[in-house]
Amino acid sequence: MTMFVFLINLLATWFLVGLIWTIQVVHYPLFAGVGADRFAAYQADHARLITYIVGPTMLIEAATTVLLVVARPPSIPAWIVWTGLLLLAVVWLSTALIQVPAHGRLADGFDAAIHQRLVSSNWIRTLAWTGRGVLLAIACWPILAAASRS
Repeated sequence: MTMFVFLINLLATWFLVGLIWTIQVVHYPLFAGVGADRFAAYQADHARLITYIVGPTMLIEAATTVLLVVARPPSIPAWIVWTGLLLLAVVWLSTALIQVPAHGRLADGFDAAIHQRLVSSNWIRTLAWTGRGVLLAIACWPILAAASRS
């Protein structure tokens, strides 16, 4: 069962790594080109639609991360799951304290300073999620090595 939890965590994390890089490099920078007359509606649609993708996946990732801390597969070093939990806390805190409030302020209309804060502060989540992905890839190594020996 713990390997199933690990696999779900790995998949959820790497899905979010790909998504956050797309948001960081493509999606958020394009906010500036929407136009003042359409921006409030665009921002509202973005917030509603992205939640359908990010919300469930973040919850799955969080639940499986906690489960891995509680019941770690023996082949995965403890430092990996604890560091992964710490990076996940960084993602959630950044989301709650920086990105969500920035989106809330942008809901009233485009503001270049708030947009710049959103783009620049989102690097926190981008790097934390990427770090989680790398950790989980490292955790795969002993699992794959054991599988290749059998």
